Amino acid sequence: MGIDLPIVWAVIIAFGLMMYVIMDGFDLGIGILFPFLKGSEDRDVMVNTVAPVWDGNETWLVLGGAALMAAFPLAYSILLTALYIPLAIMLLGLIWRGVAFEFRFKSDETHKPFWDKAFMAGSVTATFFQGVSLGAFLNGFEVEGARYLGGAMDWLTPFSIFTGFGLLAAYALLGATWLILKTEGALHDRLVVLARPLLLVLLVAMAGVSLWTPLAHQAVADRWFSLPNLFFFAPVPALVALTAVLLIRSLRTGDPGPTPFLLTLFLLFLGYTGLGISMWPYIIPPEITLREAAAPPQSMGFALVGALLIIPVILAYTAWSYYVFRGKVRAGDGYH
Repeated sequence: MGIDLPIVWAVIIAFGLMMYVIMDGFDLGIGILFPFLKGSEDRDVMVNTVAPVWDGNETWLVLGGAALMAAFPLAYSILLTALYIPLAIMLLGLIWRGVAFEFRFKSDETHKPFWDKAFMAGSVTATFFQGVSLGAFLNGFEVEGARYLGGAMDWLTPFSIFTGFGLLAAYALLGATWLILKTEGALHDRLVVLARPLLLVLLVAMAGVSLWTPLAHQAVADRWFSLPNLFFFAPVPALVALTAVLLIRSLRTGDPGPTPFLLTLFLLFLGYTGLGISMWPYIIPPEITLREAAAPPQSMGFALVGALLIIPVILAYTAWSYYVFRGKVRAGDGYH
């Protein structure tokens, strides 16, 4: 029996996108948290926790986009056409954030507040439009054959705006729990306090998406609430509730270790899993499946060789960089 190449590539793309959410989510979250922590020294510590690794985190976004183009060119063309505006704004936000990240380290005290605001604006913009793009994807696209029939602004809906704000809460919580792991003292304590309402906002956002999608799309409702699927998928919301309880307990005790961060990662993974269950097997909902959008087997097989070589390398250097820069970050440490 041969390799099911569309499924293999779907797993690779899903893995790449999840790694991007994990790796770039917490450093975007640091920028989102800037308005809540205004001390210059605190902000320096926050940024220094990701200074050695932040640009490598975006490798996963490049991998996901390149893999989509190589393995599912039809989906790539439709998604880029439908989401051109929010994706372009997202990329501009990422660029502006990167410029601000570097310039704030070189600026004097007079100009640093400007670059702080730029870093925050870039982080919020990139995150919000990632969430808007996600919401538009979940809503589905009007297509006919290989053509996108919708308008340039069809991505802008109440649901996509809701998911944009929901992702802001998700990345902010991820950033807060990362900083709980990497900081100490008064800054650590403030972040513990800040993480609690962020968790509640994220849970409301997850509940909202979980209710909104089946109400708006009968196919999603049938997927989740028909028998025996209801019994198969029930562990996902149950695990969300259990993880939230454990995270609340961990924040209540002020755990300085990795537990809050790991629980937040697992909470986002569960949300990602729920979205995957809702969308399967469509890569362009509600019309085009993975197999319909797949490239020729020869192309997918050739590209798979490169992916299987490069992904272990990315994982290895990522793990090594995080190992080298492990531990708490204190005022005066880091980037110069």
